Amino acid sequence: MNRILYICLFFIGLQSIEAQEKYIDSLYAVAKVKTEVYSEKGNEKLIIDLYEPVNSENKRPLILFMHGGGFAGGSPKNPQEIKFARIAASKGYSVGLISYRLVRKGKENGFGCDFDADGKIETFQLAAEDFMDAAKFMKNKAEEFNIDPDKIIVGGSSAGAEAVLNAVYNPDLMFEDPATYTDLNFSAVISLAGALVDVRYLDKKNAIPGIFFHGTADNLVPYATAAHHYCEKNKPGYLILDGSKTIVEKLEELNTSYLFYTFKDARHEISGMPFDHLPEVFQFLKNVVFDKTQIQSNIYK
Repeated sequence: MNRILYICLFFIGLQSIEAQEKYIDSLYAVAKVKTEVYSEKGNEKLIIDLYEPVNSENKRPLILFMHGGGFAGGSPKNPQEIKFARIAASKGYSVGLISYRLVRKGKENGFGCDFDADGKIETFQLAAEDFMDAAKFMKNKAEEFNIDPDKIIVGGSSAGAEAVLNAVYNPDLMFEDPATYTDLNFSAVISLAGALVDVRYLDKKNAIPGIFFHGTADNLVPYATAAHHYCEKNKPGYLILDGSKTIVEKLEELNTSYLFYTFKDARHEISGMPFDHLPEVFQFLKNVVFDKTQIQSNIYK
């Protein structure tokens, strides 16, 4: 009798496992984090902390994520982002959390209205370069890390989102020679309260699907099109940026997939990791990146 019961429980358990879905459900244990140096610039070693699923298949999709911090602080050791990386890895993704040059660290005028607009553009360029160098490092080592180079999803929070969005959607403005990175093809971008220098440079050839989270009352990074930090015109740091709403309108015009969460009256706290909405994020990625479904979805909170 016990033998029959054991067999029945085994097959019930097997059916339950088969009903779960890779990239949606948590199916894997997560390996101990690996730290790799992707570049050395000046005296600084720039790193990727890599989180990987245990006993998953080869050629895993990769999520590459840049932390926020106003280009002056933050770290890939941020507990929120580590939690996100472990959640994603348990679903079958490899996740790389990257460091980059914090060129505004310790600067008296930070990254606000007293820091000149040209300096802000240069800061975006340096961070975008670091991001692309990290992506190129991972692609070049795709076989070693069991990465699918055709399934790279990129993302960032706040300053990290600005760097990633500009690298992906504004390469002609960010890089002296954009051809340096033409071998990199990204499947989707995730932006937590990010913005672009100029949405007019977003065209069909670089319009990859996007996931956006932004508050309508963001006091630092504009929700639509406005001055960065809402600086007045007479301030050195006056720089018009195109935020999530403007980017999404452009993606809609280009018939590109997107998932856009708008939070009414929310400020820059929306740059935090959206744990309550991760099931929808992973479902969107599954549908759009893997199943090639087109989705254009606006969600208002």
